[in-house]
Amino acid sequence: MNRSYLLARLLIIMLLSVFLSSCSKQAKQPVELTVSAAASLKDALTELKTTYEEQRDVRITYNFGASGALQQQIEQGAPVDLYISAGQNQMEALRNKGLVGVSPILLRNELVLIVPKKPNDSTSTKPSELTELTDASYKTIAIGAPESVPVGSYTKQTLTDADIWDEIEPKVVYAKDVRQVLSYVETGNADAGFVYLTDARTSTKVTIALTVASETHKPIVYPATVVKETKHQEEALELLGFLQSEEAGRVWKKYGFILP
Repeated sequence: MNRSYLLARLLIIMLLSVFLSSCSKQAKQPVELTVSAAASLKDALTELKTTYEEQRDVRITYNFGASGALQQQIEQGAPVDLYISAGQNQMEALRNKGLVGVSPILLRNELVLIVPKKPNDSTSTKPSELTELTDASYKTIAIGAPESVPVGSYTKQTLTDADIWDEIEPKVVYAKDVRQVLSYVETGNADAGFVYLTDARTSTKVTIALTVASETHKPIVYPATVVKETKHQEEALELLGFLQSEEAGRVWKKYGFILP
């Protein structure tokens, strides 16, 4: 009986040890956060991901794209923890449906007109005014689709303010996001395009022809929010706080973003 009793106790201890070891391993698994963010944030957020993951037991997966497309994904139930838009309209649409709560302004940006970079670019002819885009030499002008891409909406507002939208519209080629606009101009598939200053600065293949006056379009802002359906509320809020920190601010400014 003593031997059976000892064997039983030993078996229980072994099973308990395996169970506790399994629980310990599960507890050590990092939290995985999904962040849906405007395409223009890709470079800066990629750098910030490395810094954040080194400091915390969290793993971040990014979903970059046009703010409107990301908004629709959230509306359709996509598992997203944090959403960063390049415009207020998309955020307000989600808020009106009760899908997000408070959305502080994380960043600001500027709209610029770019053209393909050419040899001896310093002497190349570049448009110095928006009205020059009506010239026949500009056959194709790339912009984001205004309905779903905030940079396209800002662009249309600017061209309408300049009273040249109707004349330019037949030349316009629409892009799915700001990075596609940049690509069209880089490859020469568009004679000009409108992107954010931060995107233009990532490329050695384009030249900034001019910076668009801010009063010709709505303020370019990046609201950020935790999605209400997240299963990681605390961790998502902590990440949002980090993105608003001084440490993150140095990275944002490095890529040309304007802090609020």
